Amino acid sequence: MSNEKNITRPLRVVTFNFLPIGFRLLTEWIHKMGHHHVLAVTTPGPKSRPTPAYKELIAMAPRDLEVLVTTRLTKVAAPLIRELKPDLITCLSFPYRITPELCEIPTYGAVNLHPAVLPAYRGPNVMRQFYEAAPLFGATAHWIAEDYDTGNILSQKAAPMPEVIDEQVLGQWVGMMSAAIAEGMERAVAGDKGQVQDNAKASYAAPFSEEERFLNWQDPFPYLKRKTLALNMGDASYARAKIGGETLRVLGLELLSSEQTYPLGSCIERSDESIDIQTVGGIVRLKVKPEP
Repeated sequence: MSNEKNITRPLRVVTFNFLPIGFRLLTEWIHKMGHHHVLAVTTPGPKSRPTPAYKELIAMAPRDLEVLVTTRLTKVAAPLIRELKPDLITCLSFPYRITPELCEIPTYGAVNLHPAVLPAYRGPNVMRQFYEAAPLFGATAHWIAEDYDTGNILSQKAAPMPEVIDEQVLGQWVGMMSAAIAEGMERAVAGDKGQVQDNAKASYAAPFSEEERFLNWQDPFPYLKRKTLALNMGDASYARAKIGGETLRVLGLELLSSEQTYPLGSCIERSDESIDIQTVGGIVRLKVKPEP
């Protein structure tokens, strides 16, 4: 059984993405390995769960790359991909299931990169691992199966969840995605069947409920910080606060002091762009924006 290092010709690769970060990570791997990116498939998403970031992906795509924008995988994407005769399909952020028909087209099959430590946090909302401070965070490359995020694992990178979850943690997370992509794709073209997931350990990463989007001033500052990061990750802007009967978007926050001077939830100072709030962990400055 040969592996990717023994393949003498460049592979023809089709990508499926809607998030720019997913597109960037997969195309970086393609170019680093000297493969050919023959098609990028993206989508505006279903009406119930639109994916507006696909427009950014189109803007960043090289002019010589063919880009397909569609919501119809069977009737539109499959015939085109079949004509292109790809060696590999890769996916990182796509709101539709890659069908078995599509998976059978490429020479080496179809691989998904799920940015969580499977079988935990299967599903569309991988930000939930940070919101809930899971024991581990990371990324998993796996064969695409009939059910979402259930295919055999080709590569997995994981690290303990730190107590303080900030932008540096997100940078580490992206690094683990890149490493899982590189290792997983090499094993895929080597014909590795992968490791079967333990369904008994599976959990589902459901979308955030309306209640979960609102910050609670009874939470310590590290909780508020990680929840805000998780709610606003990717193309999302979900973090909210209710202040004086008004609902505001929370774009970010910082701890000003650990003082417990005012009643919980008191608005201490306010400007057009920020509000200082008394929380259980101290005085926190929120960067805010009115609801549209």
